[in-house]
Amino acid sequence: MGRAIPHTSSRATVLDVIRAAGTISRAGLASATGLTAATISNVVRGLLADELVTEVGRAESTGGKPRVLLRLVPSSRYAVGVHLDAGGTTYALTDLTGAVVSRMAHVGTREEDPEEVPARMVRQVDALVDGAGVDRERLLGIGLVTAAGVPAPVSLSAQDLERATGLSVVTGDDATASALGEYWSGEAGGASVLAAVHMGATIGAGVLVDGIPYRGAHGNAGDLGHVCLDVDGPECRCGARGCLEAIAGPEAIVAAARADERTAGAAGLVGRERSSVVGGFTAVVRAARSGDPTARALVDRSARYTAVAVRTLVGIVDPDLVVLTGVGQAVAGETYLPAVRRELGTAFAGRGGDPVRVRLSTFADTAPAIGAAAMVLRSRLTPLRTPGLRLPDDLSESGPVPVP
Repeated sequence: MGRAIPHTSSRATVLDVIRAAGTISRAGLASATGLTAATISNVVRGLLADELVTEVGRAESTGGKPRVLLRLVPSSRYAVGVHLDAGGTTYALTDLTGAVVSRMAHVGTREEDPEEVPARMVRQVDALVDGAGVDRERLLGIGLVTAAGVPAPVSLSAQDLERATGLSVVTGDDATASALGEYWSGEAGGASVLAAVHMGATIGAGVLVDGIPYRGAHGNAGDLGHVCLDVDGPECRCGARGCLEAIAGPEAIVAAARADERTAGAAGLVGRERSSVVGGFTAVVRAARSGDPTARALVDRSARYTAVAVRTLVGIVDPDLVVLTGVGQAVAGETYLPAVRRELGTAFAGRGGDPVRVRLSTFADTAPAIGAAAMVLRSRLTPLRTPGLRLPDDLSESGPVPVP
């Protein structure tokens, strides 16, 4: 039997374990959480009454009476995630399990009036929810995430959004949200330490330890874009020199492409000086794929520098899984993924332990928005468990078979 879990409610603990397991019995819950059978029974009774959980059948008998299996009711609660980036705004509506019900994207430009953003977001959240036919009474709230260190439009605040929508709003950074999205959706594959490397208009990383975000003393942990790769390199907007973003981030790639007349023409950047960083980066990647040598060299160089920065991150936090995510990886992951794998395979060859797994997110372009919705579910229903508590890799129990 596991130990009791401090600092979090029994209800939240049980919900989190059911979510992670998929299906599990009351006895399985007691074993996984360390809570007493009586406590589990009372909590489950309340969850059934609130229609958050349902009985779905019985596990295969191992000699005694077959155990009744429980699982979440996906349609019992919903959350909206909003990712506000320099390239635009992405929205995701998820159910209680974190599965995406509906999504939409608004492509922004540098010419968009910041004063118009809040009203536009409210309209699009309403359209997303109403279009999916979701009862607003089942909507828990909105998660709003932006790139760390990059301010949202001055007129936008969580309070403004709460007043306009009548929904509670939680905020965070897009890299951590991406990591939460991977974890909540089950894509993390049981990783104890997960690092999500996010590339949008900027580069960042979100780190989860046993499912709990590691943010650092001031909330700045995972600022991968400002890892120094050249002490005499170009000046970065952060005030330092030689940061990854200043050398090989999306904005640096676009600037270098614009400086080359042939590449700027091949990428369609001429006359598009006001386009977003993400849009420009996507254009350079497309030019690289079409055979422009300078564009190809710029993207390859960015991938190599990013891989070195990821190596630094891996050396510090020692993750067992690295996920590349964000709209930048959605368009260029085929270049960055092998570069990161090569770098880690070479740098950590001969060290003890299993190799670090590296993969591309299956929902890279909408990962921050999905994670933002997961932030709402986490904050309202299932505060993540205490660090150090390790649930079994496979909580699910066999079955189900129909209940008579």
